[in-house]
Amino acid sequence: MTLNNRFKLSLMMFLEFFVWGSWYVTLGTFLGNNLQANGGQLAAAFSTQSIGAIVAPFIIGLIADRFFNAEKILGISHLIGAGLMYMMYVSESFVSFYPYVLIYMIIYMPTLALVNSVSFNQMKDPAKEFSTIRVWGTVGWIASGLMISFFFTWDSAASIGEGMLSNTFLMSSISSVVLGLFAFTLPKTPPVASSKDEKQSISEILGLDALKLLKDKDFSIFFLSSILICIPLAFYYQNANPFLSEVGLTNPTGKMTIGQVSEVLFLLLMPFFFKKFGLKTTLIVGMLAWVVRYVMFAFGDAGEGTYLLLIGIALHGICYDFFFVSGQIYTDSKAGPKYKSSAQGLITLATYGIGMLIGFWIAGIVSDFYLLENGNHVWKNIWLIPSGIALVVTVIFVVFFKDNDFIKANAERNSLKNSNVIEK
Repeated sequence: MTLNNRFKLSLMMFLEFFVWGSWYVTLGTFLGNNLQANGGQLAAAFSTQSIGAIVAPFIIGLIADRFFNAEKILGISHLIGAGLMYMMYVSESFVSFYPYVLIYMIIYMPTLALVNSVSFNQMKDPAKEFSTIRVWGTVGWIASGLMISFFFTWDSAASIGEGMLSNTFLMSSISSVVLGLFAFTLPKTPPVASSKDEKQSISEILGLDALKLLKDKDFSIFFLSSILICIPLAFYYQNANPFLSEVGLTNPTGKMTIGQVSEVLFLLLMPFFFKKFGLKTTLIVGMLAWVVRYVMFAFGDAGEGTYLLLIGIALHGICYDFFFVSGQIYTDSKAGPKYKSSAQGLITLATYGIGMLIGFWIAGIVSDFYLLENGNHVWKNIWLIPSGIALVVTVIFVVFFKDNDFIKANAERNSLKNSNVIEK
């Protein structure tokens, strides 16, 4: 890969996640304070991510992979997205806001796959090169949070009261225009389908061909656990920023970027942990981290208990990397060459589609149930519910998931590798 292309791909990743992080983290706080949205309406807004995740395979499979260059679709998508972001910026009610965020997420979610396609197309060894490009996406997300909290201070108590959080959509709109125009300068990434006439079934596009993997008991338990653990994950995305703002934590959006820094660090540490303790232990640690983080949120506060809130945020790296990234590795090993893509697509559909869709609605119902007359929430009770759900999922996983086939497969692979080394 040339230095010029490396720079372009890194900037593309930075902008892709800067655009998303600019508004998504503070969405719940904005809707509750600016548009007086209730828990059900917050759930509806956040659920657009899941709807986008469900629709994305159709867009990628039926359009991007068959007819148009990925970088061109990326550019057009973000230019349209910029207009939708501006309409969200000027919306004065949830009723007028919702259609724009729904259409936006249906357009944005496929771009997550498009930036990967553009990147992979330029790499000779994605296993070694991709992480050095993808990490700039996390940097972009962190940068957006730091700008909101420490540069513009839009999430301070005074600024929230003045409605300044609406500016996050304007910032996202402007950065989306920049990315939209920049995308047309990216390396050409032609459609991967060999022929426009080549037919692809709906089951192939959605990864449903991999459903036969569910005949394996261990994979079925993992699959079910993946869906259920997304319920606690949805609570974090939907409620964390409103919670931190409501309890009075200063610069909440900037401090939430600790979670992304943690994600990078634990992503680097995970291979060592995975090698030493194995798949099942790694997955269990990831699930238990959700239990612990929400207990810390339940008993933390913006005074003497601030350290509990910060540790809870920092646990995001373990929560996400140890379960979801390890899960992708496990899925890849179980699927085999024939169903690799289908299996990953199925897991994505199950987690970001079905699992989080359920999670957002449960989080909305719980938030409304514990809403007080003065507009505040009983956050202790709210956070103990996803903590309890995560604990139940962990117990089910510990009891029923067996690692034997995975261990055996890896042992055979390592044995074969060692024998090849000896022969050489």
